[in-house]
Amino acid sequence: MLVQVLQISALVAIALYLARWRRNVQRRNSQTWETLMARLRSEWSARELSDHFLWQEGLSATPEDAWQRMEGPKGLWVMYQNARVMQEMANFASKHCEGVDRLLIETIHSDALQIRVCVLAALGQYAFNRASEGVRINAFRAAAMYTGMAARMTQLLQEHAAVMVPDFVAAM
Repeated sequence: MLVQVLQISALVAIALYLARWRRNVQRRNSQTWETLMARLRSEWSARELSDHFLWQEGLSATPEDAWQRMEGPKGLWVMYQNARVMQEMANFASKHCEGVDRLLIETIHSDALQIRVCVLAALGQYAFNRASEGVRINAFRAAAMYTGMAARMTQLLQEHAAVMVPDFVAAM
């Protein structure tokens, strides 16, 4: 009896997973530049961290300043979510635009993954240490990668969807 319940539970779990996966694939396939832009969170902006945000890499703030300006975990979480959206924007460009620089797309993918790992590490440390030096360093590292990724995304948009650049700049 117990074995049958476990088998049925496993089948239901697999069916739910596959249904969710299919729904996500359909959602990704029906996206447009506008729907992707609408998903960017603008509650926090990294503009305060760099003099030339969206146009070149690098921060003009120290780790302590960056932690204060990003409002701690709030800014980290916005970076985490926006990194995924920018990764999806890069995927969209590679599928729907001609002549996309593959190295630029791969760099954006790599940045998104590294940002998400740094943010999760910083949030994990923050949960235990409340803004220790390690938390601020990981947050600074994530912010530096985030500004670089945003600059690369701006470059990609300028080349393949120039009409979206003002909306992207406003959202960031």
